[in-house]
Amino acid sequence: MNGSMWEGRGDLADVVTSDLSRRLSTATVLFHHAVAERLGLGPADHKCLDLLYERGAMTGSELAAITGLTTGAVTGVVARLEKGGHLTREPDPRDGRKQILRPVFDASPEIAEVFGSIRDDAAGLVAGFDDHELAAIAEFISRSIDFSYRRVVIMRAEAISRAKEKDHDR
Repeated sequence: MNGSMWEGRGDLADVVTSDLSRRLSTATVLFHHAVAERLGLGPADHKCLDLLYERGAMTGSELAAITGLTTGAVTGVVARLEKGGHLTREPDPRDGRKQILRPVFDASPEIAEVFGSIRDDAAGLVAGFDDHELAAIAEFISRSIDFSYRRVVIMRAEAISRAKEKDHDR
């Protein structure tokens, strides 16, 4: 969509931060469900593996804290990813009761194939944008990531607070 299609900055900013962002979020969730399905993974497994690729080795409790999954759910995710050869576990040198989860980057040629194809197809998304426009897009995406993680923390804190209030009222 071209900025000239909108009456003014306020209208465009509202469309970007409401309708388009909501639609992009839905499309992204559906896209990643399809990627997970194509790779024979569950959506939570796929995104946990993605977090390990992005952030590097971590404990299961750290992964649970980031994702909001219970430690029991993370145990299942880890078992499935380990069985599929996507990660390894080793004892945490600081706490022998914990394990460090390490992604195996070359475990699946299928992952490289799927994401290589996606990357090739996605290259067309940025065709025609100049360097200034690409910098603006990159800045918006970076801010959106920070915004999303910040809102996750806020919403989880609110949920915990509400749960404590309900328990207190009983």
